[in-house]
Amino acid sequence: MIGRLRGILVSKQPPWLLVEVGGVGYELEAPMSTIYDLPATGKEVTLLTHYAVKEDSVALYGFLHESERTLFRNLQKVSGIGAKISLAVLSGVSTQDFARLVQAGDVVALTKIPGIGKKTAERIVVELRDRVDGLGISMPGRSATSSAPLDPAGEATVALQQLGYKPAEVTRLVQKVAEQGDSAETIIRKALRAALGS
Repeated sequence: MIGRLRGILVSKQPPWLLVEVGGVGYELEAPMSTIYDLPATGKEVTLLTHYAVKEDSVALYGFLHESERTLFRNLQKVSGIGAKISLAVLSGVSTQDFARLVQAGDVVALTKIPGIGKKTAERIVVELRDRVDGLGISMPGRSATSSAPLDPAGEATVALQQLGYKPAEVTRLVQKVAEQGDSAETIIRKALRAALGS
């Protein structure tokens, strides 16, 4: 079981990260909540990890905060939710806001997250209401520390599609929120806010 990695951040192409530890490159999937707060490539980073083994694949997921990893794990205990939807939840809403939505039983807001329909949102509220108390931890301020890639809008579009948004919706969101000089992470963050209506 791999529980934590500390090494050099080689690349970040949401939702994928490559971290080199002792000459070995670990490829991880991470939610946007983690990617927003990562240092620039070439810098050292420490990530908490979740190691998942399925019949046909092995995957490694990375998180900067314990509250994110805990929520990721708890979400997958809900029937019908896998890693992809769990990452979409963490990318679209902070652990604090998610805890608030669940405690308030706000099914409508939860269904705005890709992959979550009304029935799944209702299951989340019922099954996680007692488990989210410890998730209302204040998150550190977000900061985009990476230099802007060559085509931020294109990178943001790919990342949003990988999070489960439909191509037409992604195009509309990116065109709506992208501004000159925005990094891909900034565009993704603004598009997710727009999609959730916040």
